[in-house]
Amino acid sequence: MPGTGLWRTKSVEQSILDTDEPDTKLRKNLGTWDLIVFGVSVVIGAGIFTLAARTAGDVSGPSVSLAFVLSAIACGLAALCYAEFASTVPVAGSAYTYSYATFGEFIAWIIGWDLILEFAVAAAAVSKGWSVYLEEVLELIGLSVPTSLPLGPLQFDWGALLLVVVLSTLLAIGTKLSARVSLVITIIKVAVVLLVIVVGLAYINADNYTPFIPPGQQATEDSPAIEQSLLSLILGGETSTYGMFGLLAGASLVFFAFIGFDIVATTAEETKNPQKNAPRGILGSLAIVTVLYVAVALVVTGMVPYTDLATTEDGTRSTLATAFALHGVTWAAAIISVGALAGLTTVVMVLLLGQTRVLFAMSRDGLMPKSLAKTSSAGTPMRATVLVGVVVVLAAAFFPADKLEEMVNVGTLFAFILVSLGVIVLRRTRPDLPRGFRAPLVPLVPILAILACLWLMLNLTALTWVRFLVWMIAGVVIYFLYGRSHSRLGKEGDVANGGSVTS
Repeated sequence: MPGTGLWRTKSVEQSILDTDEPDTKLRKNLGTWDLIVFGVSVVIGAGIFTLAARTAGDVSGPSVSLAFVLSAIACGLAALCYAEFASTVPVAGSAYTYSYATFGEFIAWIIGWDLILEFAVAAAAVSKGWSVYLEEVLELIGLSVPTSLPLGPLQFDWGALLLVVVLSTLLAIGTKLSARVSLVITIIKVAVVLLVIVVGLAYINADNYTPFIPPGQQATEDSPAIEQSLLSLILGGETSTYGMFGLLAGASLVFFAFIGFDIVATTAEETKNPQKNAPRGILGSLAIVTVLYVAVALVVTGMVPYTDLATTEDGTRSTLATAFALHGVTWAAAIISVGALAGLTTVVMVLLLGQTRVLFAMSRDGLMPKSLAKTSSAGTPMRATVLVGVVVVLAAAFFPADKLEEMVNVGTLFAFILVSLGVIVLRRTRPDLPRGFRAPLVPLVPILAILACLWLMLNLTALTWVRFLVWMIAGVVIYFLYGRSHSRLGKEGDVANGGSVTS
């Protein structure tokens, strides 16, 4: 067994062999288009309907379109690394599984814990956004029904609860059915996005693009240092609102809009031909959404001055609908609300799918309770799906969603860094492995991916870093209290060595 204790690694061959165990076997029924649909359906959601306008008004100004390009470049570099791993290690768990094969059990646990933060928190945050749009859509048809109600000191969000329960049920029934539902809804929301672009072109005023990068804003009492980007804090900038620091901070914020293409990698074990289909699904979905994002960002900042998109004093945040409403195009605003409702539905569905597959992989390895890895007659991890659904329901229904986007960003970027580094390591340690897809220019591309992700992480707020470190410390404690002693790989080592495995 390579490595011992904290650094024991699980071979790629063993990971693949585990996928054939009868009690934990997932059904292979996904093709390239299913994966592209999953990727596009999870990526086109909150980002395109809310982040473009809000980031332009509050952080970057018209240069938000460039911020999307910068984020897309970082994601593209990481996507090449994910594509190689998904074709080489077609096993559920994504970055967790890849880290187990390259860096050892402790780092694998850390990244698994990190992915739990990414997927579960994102699912809770996006489902709350869905609930807000549900209330708007109900008003469009004449029903004034609040989706969030006071319940003692808490707010009970029944809209978010309803969404998570329905989607968890769909995922428990079968992944193929989930893919079909995603396809229908994805077609609807892509059509809405294209409508936004086409209609918005008629209202573009080139003067609104000037200044493309607005001058940096002076610090105020309402913008404490810990709320500005870590990079601007290190380099002595007053704030990260507008200016070059604002552009860079904007790129880190809109990165949230790209999160999801990596979820395609978590479904590799359920893919018919993962060596070819997984890379196509990852890279294809990222290419499609990048074009749509940049186009929408250019349209929304061309329609109205960026200052009209800033968050108001009473806390009202702008969306795509804001730009159309300012031009009196109310029917477009209504369609955008419906499109956003559809868009966020599939986002939550695929986030739940990704979370369940990571938990399933960790449970199969014994780092989480083994019973969660048992699959049903439908070939899905029923127990893991129910547990994830319950946790996300509680988070979405009773807890506020403030700052969740940045928490998701820092966790995802950390995962991207480890996956990119893992490609370099596995090329050196296992050059003999068959690779259905090979990332170009290794180690240059993975190194550029690591640097790009580190740069984006530095542009997140210092407070986000503090929260992230607290979450990671909690994960380390849980590993030593439970995961290390229950590790399947560790127990096999104990038997093979005739004693305990030391670190």
